[in-house]
Parts: sequence; structure tokens; C-alpha cells
Amino acid sequence: MARKSLPIPSHPNVLLTRPLVPILAGASAAVALSAYLNAKHHIVHDLKNGASRASDKAQLDFLTSRVAQKRVLTYHVLEDQALRQRPHHPFLIFEGRTWTYREFFDGIIRVGNWLVNDLGVEVGEVVAIDGGNCSEYLLLWFALDAIGAITSFVNWNLTGAGLVHCVKICESRYLITDSDVRHNVEPCRTELEDLGVKIQYYDPSFFASLKDNTPIPESRREGVPVESVRGIIYSSGTTGLPKGVIMSTGRELIVGFSTARYLGLKPEDRIYTCMPLYHGAAHGLCTTPAIHAGCTIVLGRKFSHKTFWPEVAKSRATIVQYVGELCRYLVNGPPNEYERKHCVQVAWGNGMRPDVWEPFRERFGIPVINELYAATDGLGATFNRNAGPFTAHTIGLRGLLWNWKNGNQEVRVKMDVDTEDIMRDENGFAIKCKTNEPGQVLHRLTPEVLAGVPGYYNNTQATVNRRISDVFEKGDLWFKSGDMMRQDPDGRVFFVDRLGDTFRWKSENVSTNEVADMVGKYPQIAETNVYGVSVPGYDGRVGAASIVMADGVTESTFDFQALAAHARATLPGYAVPLFLRVTPALEYTGTLKIQKGRLKREGVNPDLVTGEDRIYWLPPGSDRYLLFERKDWEAIKDKSVRLT
Repeated sequence: MARKSLPIPSHPNVLLTRPLVPILAGASAAVALSAYLNAKHHIVHDLKNGASRASDKAQLDFLTSRVAQKRVLTYHVLEDQALRQRPHHPFLIFEGRTWTYREFFDGIIRVGNWLVNDLGVEVGEVVAIDGGNCSEYLLLWFALDAIGAITSFVNWNLTGAGLVHCVKICESRYLITDSDVRHNVEPCRTELEDLGVKIQYYDPSFFASLKDNTPIPESRREGVPVESVRGIIYSSGTTGLPKGVIMSTGRELIVGFSTARYLGLKPEDRIYTCMPLYHGAAHGLCTTPAIHAGCTIVLGRKFSHKTFWPEVAKSRATIVQYVGELCRYLVNGPPNEYERKHCVQVAWGNGMRPDVWEPFRERFGIPVINELYAATDGLGATFNRNAGPFTAHTIGLRGLLWNWKNGNQEVRVKMDVDTEDIMRDENGFAIKCKTNEPGQVLHRLTPEVLAGVPGYYNNTQATVNRRISDVFEKGDLWFKSGDMMRQDPDGRVFFVDRLGDTFRWKSENVSTNEVADMVGKYPQIAETNVYGVSVPGYDGRVGAASIVMADGVTESTFDFQALAAHARATLPGYAVPLFLRVTPALEYTGTLKIQKGRLKREGVNPDLVTGEDRIYWLPPGSDRYLLFERKDWEAIKDKSVRLT
């Protein structure tokens, strides 16, 4: 039978358009409304940045799967990549050499057998490691993971009391140390050995000599629970010495997994970092995400203008990790032939300052600045994948979905800037900040959240001090971030300042109490108050110490050269105060807390310093503190003198 044809209208446009007019008009209105709602409430942004139940479910499903397999270590993820998924894919590029996943995994096994057979490291034992960025440091980290031990990541800049303290609180039998930092360790040998600590040095030739590639029994790892301690990362705090932040097994696994998902890492990506591996940034925001994604880590030994862009360009890195001061150094540095001959699409990190943000992007041709806010010992990370002017200079963007999910779990409260106490109303409860008002960020602690809150190793009091109750109602419990932020009417979040006794200088956290303890031991000083001050052209804060001279000591008899030598001998370089404020007496509150608010506000600007106080400074290359004059202030402002 012949198929019956349909009649074709003589004017099809007329016949077909009329019934579609209301449909198309409705569709256009819906699209416009959708665009308006998205612009106003940042719905797509929230979905992409984890403010959804689907994101939580993905993390839970992943963790549940790993627990069921009894494979909850980052080592297990690396093993999957090395033995099954991509054994021949580049894992690490360091100073011109490339290791595949399988080659690096085989090295881990050899180092692991040395740890077990020669050192007798046991399952669950804490082992302190101390060294700079290199392939051996990574081998040691994951070899300890492979044998079921716990890694204590000591800051390799530390010496003296700080170094001994870190090894002591983690109760390690060993300090396994890179030969390159022998000069920091040997002065502490007697004290460490008195604690029963054995010092074991390593270098590339020693690790290359290890030959035992016997598989490490899975029995050393399969019983590890997700709530167990996986690592200890040190963060300067308010106690005067570093605190050991506990990284749980589950938290390390989830941070690596979720960060890789957020960044959209693919195996072909190459992520460059010259941040220290002992720190949470290079640890949890670069190394572990790269392993989860099966991509390549490009490791710099340390930051320098000379090596940064050549290493980035020659390795074909697609992502570079930064902290704010690094970006400022690069922007202020001389031209480099490789600074635009690279493959970088994303700069990923924290602390990018507003005056550096666009100059950095424009000079080096990097389209996306992915700024985050996070803390190893904190909660509530925020992310800002910035590719345009709207979210430039911010640490995050909060929309309708974020507020629906987290609005009652994270708040900003007003603070007393001098006492740094939470301000309370007539009923004794905290006062929430309004739009554009800066305040300390607090996170609600429910029984479910408490299980994942990082604590401090062998320091219960420090863990308790991060919590506060009766904030908005009797019996509630909140976590203090220690950081001030503000949020504008558009939902953009801005970092304002760090509270407490810690400030950042040269990308390191500096404990004011630790510095005060060391400076205060100088015999010609009776009292000291240490704080950070803002200086034009620098990120973070520069260390300053307000000092009261001991009885009978005057400025003419004070030995400023000996004080400089004392500070440099007892403190890491970044913690040495660059400014002194000589004052007749320190200021205290009614509860005998040292006042710092006025000193911070006045800083070292000659036009602001009040009273009889005189400012001294430690100029670059000087062996003593010298009187700080207006010409010195002007030299800093016009950048003819650079603080180091």
C-alpha cells in the first residue's frame, strides 16, 4: 500500500509560528528569570562549590567504600595508581628528574623495609621527620604510611627550644632528618638524646642504596580506623610554642578526594608547588589531591625568583600553588624569560592581596586565580574560582543554597579589638555581625561535627580553648576560627585579619608569645610585648617587639648588637622582630592582659607613634638594631629598601 503523504501548508512559517509564540515567549521569560535568580543568589556557584547534598553524598560514598575495602590510607590510593590505573604515568618531577607512579611506589617499598627492618618502626608509632622539599622527603612520608606508622611533620626551619618541643610532644623515638638541615639539629642533639630520641640523617645517596623490595604486608595497614591519627602538622599558636594539629586518617582521605574533585584535576594536569611539604598547603591542597586524581606533582625545592618560572615552564605545569607573599615577590621581581612561556591555566592558593591580584594575572597571563581560605586546625574552608572582576580580592561567595545549608552553622560575631574577646549583649550572648561588619567566624559544633574537628596532639587544653559555649543560647557549643571576615550585600566574603597571638610573615605563622619568650630572655630586657604591624607593600605583618629595659639600663648602655645576635640564634629567621619599640612601661587591661590594639594601629609609622616611645629597626644586612628615622620609613614606602 502506498504511504499517505501529509499536506504541506503553502505558508508554513505562518501556520507553525502562531502556536509556538506563547511557548517561546514563556521559555524566554523562564531563561531570563533563571539568569536573574542565578545572578542574585549564586545558585550555580553554590552547586559547583559543594553546597549541595550531592556533594556530601559523594564524599560519604567514597569514604564508605574505602572503609569496606579496608583501604583508607592515601598510600592505598597511590598504590592503586601505581599498580593498576596508571603505572607509567608521571607522578613526580623534581629538579629535572621524572618518576612514574610505579617507579616512585617501588622506592616507597624500599624505604619502608628500611624503616621496619633497620629502625624497627612499629604500626601506630609516631615518627618525626625533618627536612626540606625533595623526592626523599616524599618517599619517607609515604613509606611511613605504607608501614602503618604516623608521620610528625616538623618545620625544618626550627632549631633550639621549638625543635625540641615538637619532637617531645609527639613522643617520637626517631628524628629522621635531611642532612641539609643538620645545622639546625646538631645544636639540639644533647637535649634530644636526653629525651631518648635517635637522630637519623638521610640524603639521596643513602636512599639510593636501599635495595630490599620485599612487599610490605597488608596486615600493617588493613586494621587502621578512619578516626585514627594519620599525621601531625605543626601550627604556631598562642601558647608560645608550636602546637601539633592532628590530621586524622579519614580527614586526610576526604580532603584529598574532595579537593581533587573541586579543582577538577585530571591525569594530564601537572600541579607545581614550592610550598614546604611539612605544611598543610602543600600537604593537603597539592600532594594528596594529585594522588587521588592520578596527575603529576612538580616539586620545587624552595621558592626563588630564579627557579620559579623556569621550573613551571619546563615542566609544562598547568596549575601553580601560591601563598600571597609568593605572588607579591613575583610581581615585584625582575622580568624572567619564562614568565609567559608556560602552560599554567590556574593559580591555586591563599592570601592573594587586592593590590597584587590583577597585576599578577595580567603580567603572567594566568586566567584563573583560585583563592581559598582554610586552616589545618580549622573548619569551614571557602573557595573562589575567580576569572573576572566580580569576585576578585575575595575568599568566597555565598548564595542561596549555601545559606540554606550552612547559614545556621557558621556565623560572624563582633569582637573587642583590644582584648580580642567576643562582645556580648545585655543578656550575655554574642552579637552577630551585619552586612559588611567584620567579625570572628564561629562554627556550630554538633555531635556529628565534633567527630571531625581537628584537635592538638598531647595538648587537651589547647583543643578546649578553641571551643566556646553559651554563645547564642545556654548550652550551645561553637568552634572559634580565630579569624576576622566580613560579607558584603552580594554574598562576597573578605578576609580581614587574624586574631590571637599569631600573625603571618614571609608565609609563616609567627607566635608572638614564642618570640616574646625568646626576646624576654635577653638580660637587658625586663618586659616585652610582641605583635605584628602592617607595612606598605608587604603581605602579612612584620614582627615588632615593644620592650621595657631592665633596671639601670638606658638606651645608651643597651647592647642592640647583642640583642640582634640573640634573636637570630634563638628564633627562625622569619620570627626575628624587625622592629623594636622602646617604651617606659607596657599597657595592661583590668584583667592583666597585655594591650596590643594601639601598638598594632600605630605600627612604625613616625606620624602615628605616640608618647615617648622610640622605634629601632634591623635593616637588611645589619648586625644590630638602629634608630628608625623618617628617611628609613620613606625608603620602605618607596621600595628602595626591602625588608627581609
